[in-house]
Amino acid sequence: MKPKHNTIRRKSFVILALVAVLFVLHALVSSNPAMAERVFTDNVMTQETAAVETSLNGVSDTPSVGQDFADGLYNFFAFTGFKNATRGNIIMILVAFVFIFLAIKFEFEPMLLIPIGTGIIIGNIPFLQTYTYNLNDVLAHLQELSDQGVLQSNLQEAQALMVSLFSGDNIKLELGEALSRFNEMFASGAIILPEGMNETSALATINEAFTLNIQTGIYQKGSVLNYLYFGVRQGIYPPLIFLGIGAMTDFSSLISQPRLMIIGAAAQLGVFLTFIGALYLGFDFKEAGAIGIIGGADGPTAIFLSSKMAPHLLGPIAIAAYSYMALVPLIQPPIMRLLTTPKERVIHMKPPRQVSKTEKVCFPIVGLLLTTFISPSALPLLGMLFFGNLLKESGVTKRLANTASNALIDIVTILLGVTVGASTQADVFLTKESLLIFGLGALSFMVATAGGILCVKFMNLFLKEGDKINPLIGNAGVSAVPDSARVSQVEGQKYDPSNHLLMHAMAPNVAGVIGSAVAAGVLMSFFML
Repeated sequence: MKPKHNTIRRKSFVILALVAVLFVLHALVSSNPAMAERVFTDNVMTQETAAVETSLNGVSDTPSVGQDFADGLYNFFAFTGFKNATRGNIIMILVAFVFIFLAIKFEFEPMLLIPIGTGIIIGNIPFLQTYTYNLNDVLAHLQELSDQGVLQSNLQEAQALMVSLFSGDNIKLELGEALSRFNEMFASGAIILPEGMNETSALATINEAFTLNIQTGIYQKGSVLNYLYFGVRQGIYPPLIFLGIGAMTDFSSLISQPRLMIIGAAAQLGVFLTFIGALYLGFDFKEAGAIGIIGGADGPTAIFLSSKMAPHLLGPIAIAAYSYMALVPLIQPPIMRLLTTPKERVIHMKPPRQVSKTEKVCFPIVGLLLTTFISPSALPLLGMLFFGNLLKESGVTKRLANTASNALIDIVTILLGVTVGASTQADVFLTKESLLIFGLGALSFMVATAGGILCVKFMNLFLKEGDKINPLIGNAGVSAVPDSARVSQVEGQKYDPSNHLLMHAMAPNVAGVIGSAVAAGVLMSFFML
């Protein structure tokens, strides 16, 4: 019996050989203009000219089997990723591998990074995307438009003109050229528009009917991914995420220690400083506001705000926000150690008091009224957050609370992660603006972390010795629930294993969630009108 590793080696060799053959074919096709032209022009012209002659003259030539096979082989390769892959596609796929590796190896937000990483791969699968006009479809649609009364013309004359316009090497036209040819038809009088219809609207109708594309990508209208991406583009998924967060979060620590809410507010410093930085770099007010919210380390809020204020930057902003959320265990500890002293790191805080059920039930109602009266624009987020918490704390809607905090949030997280990842197509994502957004996002996140810690240190100046706050919980002012609170716990136990900071850190953590949503609402109310 042959060793197992020899079999694996043989299979690996076969796979590598196939890949090498495909790349050789890519080189041959790309370096041979005649062959490349044959793939995209000759084959189409042969097939479609024959079809047109059949439809107009009733005569056709039957191509040889060998020619059909060769054309099919050329077309097959023309549509493979090996032919159409770009440097940007490869870079983004490598980024996806890094995301998935971090999620599996180090467990950095695996529920976020694995869907996002997979989505990045899906969004960067290279395929042939051409907007072309097929002559047979043109003729068929001319008939349809004539039957509907959209075109007032001699149909036979229009068909004959289309055949002449699309003849020869122009059997398949790019979008701009095809529209130019339609203009020629209007100018020649072959197509006469009825009253109430101008040339622009007619071209729009024709364009919608004739555009041929492989509808698989997230930006292709009518594709499955495009429909799923609707929830991101219209801000549907973030409120559902907030519903789940509210249903799974215990606000007791914040209710028992309301002073810690100030830390969550202070952490929003990163949002507004980054807003100023983005303006300085040339972004407009709406774009700067959407970028600044990354500092809150709140992916759903970042998506919600950017979908309203800067939808064209939604992909980079969402990826940046979720990336920094996942990298909380790497980014925050050095800042925490830099801004605190050994004496401050071992401060023991008093245990939080016991919170009654009445307080827990009243908090989401009062919190909803107070926050949304200040920032009504944040109602979709804050309303769902406090609604989810009320389901949890009421004690009479356990099934609804369990659904919101488990099945619902898991489903939405999958859809959100995959579609956000798929939005990072290389040609859309790898831009100067994306790099600036990532840089500003990192700065925003670090400033927010530092703002929370410095706020605690400032508060301690006015507190008695037994009431002082451990500044290691200041990092939890960002809204990465509960990861930033866990970082506080881990860092605190490094210096004193008996010091438990998790319950204390949850107070500024949930305050940060509320604070980032309020900040998003404030930015919208300032710049949406």
